[in-house]
Amino acid sequence: MKRGKYRRAVFVVIYTRDRNGKIEYLILRRKHHWIGWEFSKGGIKPLELKRWTARREAGEESGLKIGKIKRFRYQGKYKYSKEFSDRKGFIGQTFTLFAAEAKKGKVKLDRKEHSGFRWMSFRQALRSVKFQNQKKSLRIVDRWLEKK
Repeated sequence: MKRGKYRRAVFVVIYTRDRNGKIEYLILRRKHHWIGWEFSKGGIKPLELKRWTARREAGEESGLKIGKIKRFRYQGKYKYSKEFSDRKGFIGQTFTLFAAEAKKGKVKLDRKEHSGFRWMSFRQALRSVKFQNQKKSLRIVDRWLEKK
């Protein structure tokens, strides 16, 4: 892949807690650019704050009412496996990690990007997501939630 710039983005781990305190994570089935399980993520628009991006992406990709948003210090970057026609000039993506609390309700997917979803336990979610940076993100959020 040739030289280029990195698209600025956020990772958003959407979670809910039931009445007994059990935590579940919303994991989405990706169909755009690659196929597999992931959590919500998306690009930062010009002049948009990262926190706003996290809230917007979580809402757009799940259709759920988003409550508290927590920003973490975990950041990273990765290169794309190929060039994407809708991301001309970008060779990869940077990210900042957020967690978003949501009430469990009717999930309305962005059908352009995702073909399905599941609420999963931490162990299920960790087994399902594909990339190491996403596994690390889940571990960070889960450790934080366990302390709350």
